[in-house]
Amino acid sequence: MARYTGPKDRINRRFGVALFGPSKALERRNFPPGQHGVRAGRRKKSDYSVALGEKQKLRFQYGVLEKQFRLYFAEAQRRRGITGDVLLQLLELRLDNVCYRLGIGNTRSAARQIVNHGHVQVNGQKVDIPSYHCKPGDVITVREKASSQQLGLRFLDLTQAVPLKDWLTLDRATMKGHIARMPEPEDMDAQVNVQLVVELYSR
Repeated sequence: MARYTGPKDRINRRFGVALFGPSKALERRNFPPGQHGVRAGRRKKSDYSVALGEKQKLRFQYGVLEKQFRLYFAEAQRRRGITGDVLLQLLELRLDNVCYRLGIGNTRSAARQIVNHGHVQVNGQKVDIPSYHCKPGDVITVREKASSQQLGLRFLDLTQAVPLKDWLTLDRATMKGHIARMPEPEDMDAQVNVQLVVELYSR
């Protein structure tokens, strides 16, 4: 399973945004990493550099590698609608992201691991592929195994203060989530200018 395994705080500091969840390193040193990090923010960036940075932020935020991201973009171009909005919808409907949004994982990385270890079911069937594409009407549940239930309860307790997105419903007692509808642009908190990403790939 391909995924980014490098230093996350370094990426957060490079972009000045907590892409992987709360970052104390970003709070302490809110400038880019490296020997010249303090002065790096003063240089004027080219339009290409800005667009590339937005694309990289989106990739890291959802835990997608470059080849996967290109495939998502190609699929978004093929579908009807605004390419940027469709791209975000495709990323939001990944199973690991849906579990993260439901609170079955306090970070996307944790949700990805829970899925990969086989603790999650979709419509009653075990699915251990984090990139599995969910759709409206799907029911996501934590498996009835004791270890899965214990893990699910622990994460739901950790994330109980996090508000649930409007396109999802969750029964905490049974640890059963439901995708009520497609996510809309206002439902997504992607910390990027997705239009710049579309322009970058359209060059």
